[in-house]
Amino acid sequence: MSDSLVDMHVPGFGQSLDEALLIEWVAGVGDRVERGDVIAVVETDKASTEVVAERGGRVAVHSATVGTILKTGDVLYRLATD
Repeated sequence: MSDSLVDMHVPGFGQSLDEALLIEWVAGVGDRVERGDVIAVVETDKASTEVVAERGGRVAVHSATVGTILKTGDVLYRLATD
């Protein structure tokens, strides 16, 4: 059975913040992650925030590079699930 790819989106940052700067990928392409694992670190004008996995799987693709401004709802990465 082949893996299914799922788009994982940039979460909302609250308090009407709708964009953030991607400052670090913690999970690399090919890494296995479980729900709650840190995937990336982003920075808003208020603070740095960790983006965590919403489900388990293998990181198949990063959809943004470090230094990119991300908007809430953008695809951040693609996850291969069993």
